[in-house]
Amino acid sequence: MHSYDNKVTKFSLIAAFGGFVFGLDAANISGAVRFVSAQFQLDALEQGLVVSCALLGVIVALFFTGSLVERFGRKSVLLGIAFAYTLSSLISSLAMNYPMLVAGRFIGGVAFASLTVSAMYIGEMAPPKTRGRFVSINQLLITLGSLVAFVVNYFLVKSMAGIEWLNESNIWRFMLGAELIVNVVWIALLVTIPESPRWLAKKRRDDDARKVLLMTLPAEQVDNTMLEIQHSIHQEGDVPVLKQLRQLFSGPMRFVLLVAVAYAVVQGGSGMNAVLFYAPTVFEQIGATVESSFMQTILLGAVAVIFTLVAIFSVEKFGRRNLTLVGLTIIVLAHCSIWYGFNNASYSIDEQSLTVIAEQGVEVESLGSLIGTTYANDVELKAVLAERFDKSELPLISGAVINASIDIDATFVLLGLFAFLAAFNMSIGPIMWVVFSEIFSNDVRSVALPFAALVQTLASFSIQQIFPWQLEVMGAASTFLNYAFVALAGLVVMGIFLPETKGKSIEEIEQDLVKAS
Repeated sequence: MHSYDNKVTKFSLIAAFGGFVFGLDAANISGAVRFVSAQFQLDALEQGLVVSCALLGVIVALFFTGSLVERFGRKSVLLGIAFAYTLSSLISSLAMNYPMLVAGRFIGGVAFASLTVSAMYIGEMAPPKTRGRFVSINQLLITLGSLVAFVVNYFLVKSMAGIEWLNESNIWRFMLGAELIVNVVWIALLVTIPESPRWLAKKRRDDDARKVLLMTLPAEQVDNTMLEIQHSIHQEGDVPVLKQLRQLFSGPMRFVLLVAVAYAVVQGGSGMNAVLFYAPTVFEQIGATVESSFMQTILLGAVAVIFTLVAIFSVEKFGRRNLTLVGLTIIVLAHCSIWYGFNNASYSIDEQSLTVIAEQGVEVESLGSLIGTTYANDVELKAVLAERFDKSELPLISGAVINASIDIDATFVLLGLFAFLAAFNMSIGPIMWVVFSEIFSNDVRSVALPFAALVQTLASFSIQQIFPWQLEVMGAASTFLNYAFVALAGLVVMGIFLPETKGKSIEEIEQDLVKAS
């Protein structure tokens, strides 16, 4: 590998390291939410807000991201984001009440804009032949961060029985505080990367831009690349943010915008954030114990990492379009499998199940009157439990009751969950950011990527906010069937409209899409 390849790899990994922090945060809150819910006595919608309020922070941040990256540069904004992550970790882990926790999570959401900025940075830094691979690093680091957090959470839960000072009232603080070390490391690494050459050229710092290109391209390609960038910038001029927004919604850009919005809605609305941010809760629905549910999340994390690597090493071979369509097809089938498994489950309370529940430390006196009853679905069972346990008890005992009473062929659910994770992480998870980094022209990219990310965030927010409520009111079967319909709609739209951008420069893609619009 040439030195410039090594440097592109290094710079891309550092820029995308915010994805690792994002993955840590997502998996940490998935483990912490049951303990937080019990301590602060949260209802289903409040649980959803603890998880999803981070995305409210994203929404706020994305309104300003375009202006900030244009004014201060991609690197400076990434540094600001890293400091915001650090502040979020401190406030969240030290939260004394529900509002303080929500505030800390909200600040962390502002930092989630790193995914957009790093995709922008990598898209402008990497050469066309490897851009898809490097932008996909974002997703790889998200999955690696999630896997690390799942492992840490599992060992924290497992250690509660042997460590006196670690208990159900403080374990979530260690989960949420684990990000601090990683945040400091990221800040130190970001200091070492250069600014985007395209941003430098836009600021008429051509000598600095050329120096960066010499680090990331063969010397013989630098002059031509510099000429392409300068020509593109000359044609576009220094476009103010408001003018960029008007241009983004203008006639020539409507086709590009349609593709981006459709992709964002499908990626955000097909259920990944329900599985990622509520992973132990999802496994609890098929009867896993607390410790077992955390162990299963490690397997989920490993699958996500493996299939993100598949995407990274195949995106330049098979292309963005093919991977997207194959992935969405598998996602539809996976969600249907999950729906089938939950739809055929039942829940029975008898003497044996009460004994098993008691062995898991749950007081069973209030369940005695339920002996001999069978419930056709999880909604009926959860409604009965909610009548007998208060909000400080219900999050901690519901898993034990489901575990002892459920009659389910878990194969369909587990197969569906792992197939979904695999398909998402080899296709629409990383490929969306690749597509976003390529399809928008230079003159609108600084506002277009945040806008597309905003749409994806709104879709993700709706999933995270209502997932606990969906489980409580609609049940697991109907919830995952809804995700199947979203993925199916996306498959149809992407099959009709998604172009192939593999191997083309950003300027070539811009010309092709203008012709198609």
